[in-house]
Amino acid sequence: MAIRLDARAPDFAKAFDTLLASKRELSVDVSAIVSDIIDRVREGGDEVLLELTRKFDWAVPSMAHARVSAGEIAEAQVQVPKDTIAAFEHAARRIADYHRRQLPDDVRWCDEHGIELGWLWGPLDSVGLYVPGGTASLSSSVLMNAIPAKVAGVGRLVMVTPTPGGRLDPATLVAAHIAGVDEIWRIGGAQAVAALAFGTESILPVDKIVGPGNAYVAAAKRMVFGTVGIDMMAGPSEILIVADGANDPAWIAADLLSQAEHDTSSQSILITDDAGFADRVVLAVEGHLKSLGRAEIARQSWAEHGAIILVADLAQAPALVNRVAPEHLELAIEAPDAMIPAIRHAGAIFMGRLTPEALGDYIAGANHVLPTARAARYASGLSSLDFLKRTSILRSSPQGLAAIGPDGARMADAEALPAHALSLRLRLGNAF
Repeated sequence: MAIRLDARAPDFAKAFDTLLASKRELSVDVSAIVSDIIDRVREGGDEVLLELTRKFDWAVPSMAHARVSAGEIAEAQVQVPKDTIAAFEHAARRIADYHRRQLPDDVRWCDEHGIELGWLWGPLDSVGLYVPGGTASLSSSVLMNAIPAKVAGVGRLVMVTPTPGGRLDPATLVAAHIAGVDEIWRIGGAQAVAALAFGTESILPVDKIVGPGNAYVAAAKRMVFGTVGIDMMAGPSEILIVADGANDPAWIAADLLSQAEHDTSSQSILITDDAGFADRVVLAVEGHLKSLGRAEIARQSWAEHGAIILVADLAQAPALVNRVAPEHLELAIEAPDAMIPAIRHAGAIFMGRLTPEALGDYIAGANHVLPTARAARYASGLSSLDFLKRTSILRSSPQGLAAIGPDGARMADAEALPAHALSLRLRLGNAF
């Protein structure tokens, strides 16, 4: 049973701190193993990559067999129902439109001294996408990671994924094709991250690696950072719902379980000002768990990490939300817009009673790759900007150099960098 907290209780502050501090993931130190794998792949290339894939994943005959062919993608399109493919295409259009609107403009201007300033945006040349998971369908994750990269203009997008038995889920292949993935390799684990970062004879290196994975993948991404860029480090999924008593408890219960069913480490929290409504939600959760296919996972998550927080007034909710900084925040209340200004930390906000988090997971268009474990305090969800880089532009006129150059030289003097000062003074004719 999820814990119940009452914001009016004298020990609430301590209990809430305990909830925030609770560890939901088992911390395993795999750094030594991962470091060895990375070094071996870096030195041994394809040969070591094949050896490790055979050891940890499947009996791959060669690198040629490890790469998914156009024929296999075509076969997958036959295996996936046409209405499912149409749904993927629908989602892809919405995701592309959302992320296209994020693309920034190049800007250039001249200041009052005639100094031209500005910046240019440009895409990364190549990106690696790690897709976890064997035979499970992760089609939505492929769309959410790949489409923003392609919208940004990334030229080469490489997908790697572990595939027990060597077989990929057809829906995942179809999603990768729709998203514009250029290469797909049946390679997973830390060895796949190493191959993307340093390259092998068959896999050219990339500039950035995105996508979640297990402890080995996460450790590998941390270790190769600097050689390549990486995205956020994903933790267990989480949802926080602020709801009043006017909601259908079955709806809110389903929303809570939509995250609980991801993993036993996931967390679902309800904040409400109606104790009777909270009781009805609990009963609805139990009712849903009788028929859900992933009930065992969801039940453990709800029992070990779930929470219901009763407040005297929903005006207290934003302060609690900001402390949690949830990955997903549902404002299932009459006037969510009125609460928005007080919300500072959330990965994504779902407003109103008809906007469940699941809408954002699949079809709304906003990205579902979001900061977890309170990282919304300082991080944002995946966007087109993650696949762009910005270059500054500067150009000086004679008048501009005369106006600002002397102060630049003085600053160089203050830092005891004489060549910096000299490069300015020579152009100024040593006039000061």
